[in-house]
Amino acid sequence: MEACLITDVRKWNTFIASSTFGAITQTYEWGMLAQRADSIPLYCGVIDEAGNLCAAMLVLAMRLPKVNNSYFYAPRGPIMADLSSPAFSLLLHFVDSLARKHNAFMLKIDPVVHEHDIAALQAFERYGFAATDSFIHERGEWVLDIYPDEKQQLANMKEKWRYNIRLAQRKGVKIRRGHGSEDIQLFHTLLQETSERDQFFIHAVDHFEYILSLFERDDNAALFLAEYEGKAIAGIIVMRCGDWCWYRYGASSSQARHVMPNHLLQWTGLQWGREHGCTHYNFMGIPAVLTETEGPKDPNWGVYTFKRGFGGQAHCAMRSQEKPYNLTVYRLYNLVRQLKHRYASARYERSELARKRQEYTVKKVEEPVPVR
Repeated sequence: MEACLITDVRKWNTFIASSTFGAITQTYEWGMLAQRADSIPLYCGVIDEAGNLCAAMLVLAMRLPKVNNSYFYAPRGPIMADLSSPAFSLLLHFVDSLARKHNAFMLKIDPVVHEHDIAALQAFERYGFAATDSFIHERGEWVLDIYPDEKQQLANMKEKWRYNIRLAQRKGVKIRRGHGSEDIQLFHTLLQETSERDQFFIHAVDHFEYILSLFERDDNAALFLAEYEGKAIAGIIVMRCGDWCWYRYGASSSQARHVMPNHLLQWTGLQWGREHGCTHYNFMGIPAVLTETEGPKDPNWGVYTFKRGFGGQAHCAMRSQEKPYNLTVYRLYNLVRQLKHRYASARYERSELARKRQEYTVKKVEEPVPVR
């Protein structure tokens, strides 16, 4: 076996598509997307005696601002059948050699494997990794099996979700495939409204133009727009790799929400995945705590209840793994990261306290004055 950088795009993507859990963020195109954001993609692979790929890991060399260091990050890697095989050792030694060339102070991996995979955990520990709760790619995802029979798919949904899909159709919501700059701009305008409403970061419109230009080539991505009375009111971008389909981005207007466009959009995304032979539909991020008593405190709880209405189950990946190369820089980075986390947590707690005070004030104002 030999470890090397892989330049054959088709060979790489064919192997990535064979992954059990799927890994759109390990595809060749994802590395090209990261390169646009000033990261350096390194397509690290192990070739066996027959000349076939037997292990692969897209590693992104990510430069830290204002310092002469970078760190390596593997989003949902490595891809291989058995992490206890010699190929994993060979792959990691090759990545270590590249780290010296790129002055990387650590290798960070958000593994694609399940959290209860003991053999995988032992393999990471054996090669000097330590688990951390700091992640880039969220561990918790909501996964739905795609059934060949649409009636069975509908039967597994909550009754209200089936009703909402049909309601949108009866109300005249039309779903169409989006193409070109004009449709991407329509989607981005909706996304801007969504981000202002729900307070999250979004990329510029050219980021989404580039995503679709990369992944639409082999029909591995699709933009769907929901229109009502001739106006776009919601949209999603779905992507696929191997047996898996992902709901990657979603946007919706505050107007015409009563016609339930998002239910019909997700149903369209499911059908698109089924038509391409996918067996799993990944709704992606869900809260870390899923109990009814604790979960509703999470700002993503409403999104989670929407996703689970379609049926499916929670999937939690293994904790993020980090292997330091330069302990001094790594410890300094860890300290800064902890301080940022504390600041973000304190800011969130203050905003929650302000929200609760506002709710209490509104409630007191709305309460009728007792007659004496």
